[in-house]
Amino acid sequence: MADWLRTPAGRYLLAWEQRFIDAAVIDWFGYHALQLGCPQLHGLRTNRMSNRWLAVNHAPVVRPAVEGPPMPGMGVHPLEYQPEPQALPAMGLDAAGRVSILCEFDALPFEANSLDLVLLPHTLEQAPDPHRCLREVERVLRPEGRVVILGLNPASLWAVRQNLARVNGRMLGRPPRLYLPEEGEYIGYWRLRDWLRLLSFEVERAQFGCYRPPLLSEPWLSRWQWIEKPGGKWWTVLGALYGVIAVKRVHGMRLIDLTRGKTRVAKTAPAVAAVHHHHHRGRDRDTD
Repeated sequence: MADWLRTPAGRYLLAWEQRFIDAAVIDWFGYHALQLGCPQLHGLRTNRMSNRWLAVNHAPVVRPAVEGPPMPGMGVHPLEYQPEPQALPAMGLDAAGRVSILCEFDALPFEANSLDLVLLPHTLEQAPDPHRCLREVERVLRPEGRVVILGLNPASLWAVRQNLARVNGRMLGRPPRLYLPEEGEYIGYWRLRDWLRLLSFEVERAQFGCYRPPLLSEPWLSRWQWIEKPGGKWWTVLGALYGVIAVKRVHGMRLIDLTRGKTRVAKTAPAVAAVHHHHHRGRDRDTD
């Protein structure tokens, strides 16, 4: 995934994700925020929580920075000018001010109900067991905590090109020329909603993006910049990726008095006097 994010299409996708998360988390308050994987994305740089962690499940590989100017309309991204971190200190700060930790994503070193925000940038689609990873996220999130999930859309033109490349590779008997990262399973948006609903998450917001065709070069991708606006209006669910914001909901509990040695005494209701009027036929006569 890290290698692919350095391609023109990968930087185009990463720039959209950076804008989406920057706008989403800037006004969220709390104390503890965690990003699982994808250190190329500075998902917590606009958030003001006091404790911010970046968790990875493997030591990153040092690669040279990408040379050349950024693509038009995409803005400046740290990946284009900075190398990846060379090491992950036990409790050191990275360039984005995050504490870097090394752990497994399905066994997080946090207590239950302790985090306010968790970011999953392409984490589920690369996890060996995405169900278990999502359950672990539900465990560490506090009630009303939020999770942000970014994933590639299997119903997009990018996924169609990926599948065609695999078919051609099998027919020709040679390794396919894939457009997207090879590893991982792409999880559809509606499938992800079902998983979240089973874990008592409520989807607060969902957005699709990256409507440019699956092209290889920066000049051709830049020429199709005009399609972003009509794509988001007319064929929304066909974007190359999606971003989902969900809130952990906990149903209300009824508090029961557990005081021992005390017996509740039933209170008698006050008596209500009722006035009854009896009418007897033949008896309403005046006597002389």
